[in-house]
Amino acid sequence: VQLQASGGGLVQAGDSLRLSCSASGNIFSSHVMGWFRQAPGKEREFVAAIRWGTASTTVAESVKGRFTVSRDRAEKTLYLQMNSLKPEDTAVYFCARANGLSRREYDYGHWGQGTLVTVSS
Repeated sequence: VQLQASGGGLVQAGDSLRLSCSASGNIFSSHVMGWFRQAPGKEREFVAAIRWGTASTTVAESVKGRFTVSRDRAEKTLYLQMNSLKPEDTAVYFCARANGLSRREYDYGHWGQGTLVTVSS
């Protein structure tokens, strides 16, 4: 599978942004699609993930209540709705595919190229 993330940009604190991740290739109901981010000088961290079949989700505590992960199975597209953005949300955001629900980076075997989100104060 190939993943293409898009939707990043420069926004102000408090603004909203929606990221998309388009997939070419197979995504089965058993797969999990996730979002990770990497801020400058920091390690990549888990943001959110969704089971492709059931749409059950898990979200990092740092973004809970502000970020929502969803998917469109017909369009094979993953979304990350980000509200009330903060400067500390500034990072390159990556989408990835795993075989099971996980927050661990090494469980995700297929990665997109990343899209940059910059939140100014």
